[in-house]
Amino acid sequence: MKAVKKSLLLVALCGGLLSTSAHAWWDAGFKHRTKVTLNTTAQGIETKEALSGAVVPVRLHSGNFDFLSAKPDGSDLRVVAADDKTPMKFWVERFDGTNELAVVWVQLSSVAPGTDKNLIHVYAGNEKAVAESTSPAIFDGAMGAVLTFAEKDGPAADASGVIKTSLPVVRELTGLIGAAAKLDGEQSLTLAANDKLKAPAAGPYSISFWIKPETATGALVKQGPLAVLLDADKLSVTLGSAKATGGDLPVSSWAHVAVTVGAGKLTLYVNGAQSAQADLPAEAAAIEGDVVVGQGIKGLVDQLEIASTVRSADWLKFSHAAQSADAKLVVAVGQTEETASEGEGGDPGYFGILVGNLTVDAWVVIGILAVMFVISLWVMYVKALYVGRADKHNRVFLKMFREARDVMAVQAKGLEHSSLQRLYAAGLHELQKRDVGKEGAKPLSGASIDAVKAAIDADLVRESQDLNSNIVLLTIAIAGGPFLGLLGTVVGVMITFAAIAAAGDVNVNAIAPGIAAALLATVAGLAVAIPALFGYNYLASRIKNISSDMQIFIDEYVTRVAEIHGAR
Repeated sequence: MKAVKKSLLLVALCGGLLSTSAHAWWDAGFKHRTKVTLNTTAQGIETKEALSGAVVPVRLHSGNFDFLSAKPDGSDLRVVAADDKTPMKFWVERFDGTNELAVVWVQLSSVAPGTDKNLIHVYAGNEKAVAESTSPAIFDGAMGAVLTFAEKDGPAADASGVIKTSLPVVRELTGLIGAAAKLDGEQSLTLAANDKLKAPAAGPYSISFWIKPETATGALVKQGPLAVLLDADKLSVTLGSAKATGGDLPVSSWAHVAVTVGAGKLTLYVNGAQSAQADLPAEAAAIEGDVVVGQGIKGLVDQLEIASTVRSADWLKFSHAAQSADAKLVVAVGQTEETASEGEGGDPGYFGILVGNLTVDAWVVIGILAVMFVISLWVMYVKALYVGRADKHNRVFLKMFREARDVMAVQAKGLEHSSLQRLYAAGLHELQKRDVGKEGAKPLSGASIDAVKAAIDADLVRESQDLNSNIVLLTIAIAGGPFLGLLGTVVGVMITFAAIAAAGDVNVNAIAPGIAAALLATVAGLAVAIPALFGYNYLASRIKNISSDMQIFIDEYVTRVAEIHGAR
């Protein structure tokens, strides 16, 4: 007995723990949460060392975030750590509720290597939330300057506001990460000399940036004796007499370039991978003075970072993957408060993800299809009852008619749903107008019989109209449902691709939710059309049989009248 009680207690405790896990939600006042996973395993972007102080941009779009539930300015955004309890430092570089695009930079206290459990949560959807004081100064202490070019106009400035370009910067709104600086090939970007930007000749020093050149030759960066050069699409970096050459940089394509100085090495990285390295000279000038970016280069530059440390290979690899929104590293999935309690760990399930990513146009189309579906069900139900009762009563009446000796005296009480009874009544009315069956009445001529048949045929047309009434609604659902669904899908796919193009975020995690949700409109169209198709074919078959019975009855009725009351 004691063992049983212990087992029940254990089950109850486990159930309570699972329930707590399933309903985990940082703050119930927030209606939406986007779970961001950073995968540092071999299936993602593999790293070998733990990283601390890294800052990653989280791209939000209609595929993973419900912009309609958030405040128009994004002031209700909050970022919480993997434990779903600890708030994290973040900075919103861009929040565009109209185009449903946002970029949120998040400071990570640590990134564990070789795991897909590096999680952060982005919350929104709280009308009572007040905007938190955030700043782009969320990078680690070794970072000397970071230029994101997020300002609307004027010079580009570091978070400190002290380090800025000497001249205003022309910006391209759809850069790699939000806005980017536009280089015209004549005017370069210049940062005035600053103690935060200088380093000894032996380092430690790191500089990294994103570049999309339109010219194949020029100086990407110069600072004192340090120069990062592009010559016929080939990269090289020089520091005094040291020179490291390697790595291609094709035009019209974004690339991440980084240079580190330290441990006796001058190292060049391209797109997160080491491409060249050289030994530092015994004596060299210090890295100091103005930082000149894009001398003789035409194109775009984004996310310029200068640090007083030697960034490791894993750091640069991770930084490249995170900033480029590599689908293997950054996976963001949105969920709402209502779906957070479904399934283990609050995962919304596939259907919840689809519904959560539906755009307004898709909801409009699905709403119309829902109305069509209800109407189709109503028509099928009403017509099925109608033809069922009509067929049942017709069989009873036909038996009574055939058993009656007097064609003028068929009693059909309680058969109000019989179409044959109504045709019989119409014929009987015409015969009574001609005194058929009365004493001394003249036999019916051929013309009179034809007139009676014509009157019954007129009622047959009306009966056929009643049988087929509203059936056209089913044909509309069959033909129009799939086309309406296809319209919703096409428009949804167009919006998804337009949003991806505007964000410059091309990866399967950005595209898949939007397209999958758009396809839900086509599924809804088929869900309307398929039942309507089955119902229509069933009803059409029943109606055809009843119509055939009515035509046969008219011939039989008129023949018997002619036989008994016709002229001989």
